Amino acid sequence: MRILLVEDDHQTASYVAKGLTEEGHVVDTLSDGREGLLHATSEPYDLIIVDRMLPGLDGLGLVKTLRATGSKVPILILTSLGGVDDKVDGLEAGADDYVVKPFAFSELQARVNALARRPPMRSEESLLKAGDLEMDVMSRQVRRSGQLIDLQPREFRLLEVLLRNKGRVVTRTMLLERVWDFHFDPKTSVVETHISRLRTKVDKPFESELIVTVRGTGYTINEAR
Repeated sequence: MRILLVEDDHQTASYVAKGLTEEGHVVDTLSDGREGLLHATSEPYDLIIVDRMLPGLDGLGLVKTLRATGSKVPILILTSLGGVDDKVDGLEAGADDYVVKPFAFSELQARVNALARRPPMRSEESLLKAGDLEMDVMSRQVRRSGQLIDLQPREFRLLEVLLRNKGRVVTRTMLLERVWDFHFDPKTSVVETHISRLRTKVDKPFESELIVTVRGTGYTINEAR
């Protein structure tokens, strides 16, 4: 894989780059957040590893800005901030995974390999519908009853997963894997929080409820109008 590493600690950057190179990856290393964003938006990378504390532009700012461009490249955050709120901030910014410093290279390698195994986005329908709700995946626009709905990147992806599984129940575990690329339970209410925000935008202003909770199981899309 071609990997972009944005890390301003020289010792950490050298340690990570050396290990990844020995594993057969091509690694570009930068120490400034703004430079990292420039390279991330102009070069084809398979994975981006970004420190949270960076000069120029911090890691969260880099991730948020990159996701706002529509980029789906897997992103792993390196952080010395290991609190639950810190981890949630990283996930909500758009990161796919994180590793807390100090870390063993074997753990980082396992996380990188897990992201590499994630299947590429298939050629799928670009126009998704449920009742009076329409999502254009290509233009990243969502409308209900003709009214444009403004969604954040994570909310958009969450709704996309529900629509692509229309008629089926999507479990919390499935959402963690498909929206956050988590293959473990982070022990937070991140799914429930985002579902609540999504309902506020997609259901609350309208007459009927589309996003339905299947108690003890997960969520589904109700097409009834």
